[in-house]
Amino acid sequence: MLKLLLLGDIVGRPGRNFLKAHLSTFVEQHGVDAVIANGENAAGGAGITAKTAEEIRKAGVQAITLGDHVWDQMNFANEIDGLEFVCRPANLPGSNPGRDHLVLDLCGTKVGLFTVLGRTFMGPKVDCPFATADRLVEKLRESCDFILTEIHAETTSEKEAMGWHLDGRVAMIFGTHTHVPTADLRILRGGSAYQTDLGMTGPRESVLGRDIDACVGRFLDGMPRKCPVAEGDVGMQGCLLEVNQDAGMAVSVELVNWRESDLPS
Repeated sequence: MLKLLLLGDIVGRPGRNFLKAHLSTFVEQHGVDAVIANGENAAGGAGITAKTAEEIRKAGVQAITLGDHVWDQMNFANEIDGLEFVCRPANLPGSNPGRDHLVLDLCGTKVGLFTVLGRTFMGPKVDCPFATADRLVEKLRESCDFILTEIHAETTSEKEAMGWHLDGRVAMIFGTHTHVPTADLRILRGGSAYQTDLGMTGPRESVLGRDIDACVGRFLDGMPRKCPVAEGDVGMQGCLLEVNQDAGMAVSVELVNWRESDLPS
């Protein structure tokens, strides 16, 4: 069995600091073989930089995926090609820099990993996520023992549709982007694990990781204002996935919701 920790969107410095301080303890306690996280909100809550990506890697994350905020940090387009452990969404235009998938060597097992962006209520103009997923699954199954697929999307229906579309062909389909963990973590009838959204790694005393008063104010009066990253009740959310290396399918999956209050004093 290979045990993987999949983490929801890392939000700003609080999320990064939590991983630096506590991720190694969680990995040791739970016998985790590798950690994969979405890092699209890691730099100031919007986008990522090479510096923050390296900081996350040194904290113990082996692979970083991204989402619709991939290019929010101005210079990142010039940095991404040098980050071999980072992949951008696969259905962005082919002219975009960066890798559209990763192949990880974990304990001698080849694991394919890629992300697609949803198209419903999302800003970037992208290729069909379903056709892109089909293409990459066909490509990666030739060289990988199993595949992990992330769908970074707004709507539950689009994520669930992707789950059923890939069921039986990949070890897990997991959603990100909404920063709130869903209660539908399970193994589908074809043997693939599925969760609509992993949640986030960051401050839960917040509105999706942002300052409460600023966000509530925007809803109350509609006026534009900055919504800085919040700081209270920091933790990490995601799931622990066990995969049979021979069959390449999920054996078990469980929720992770580890917060500062859960840590030994």
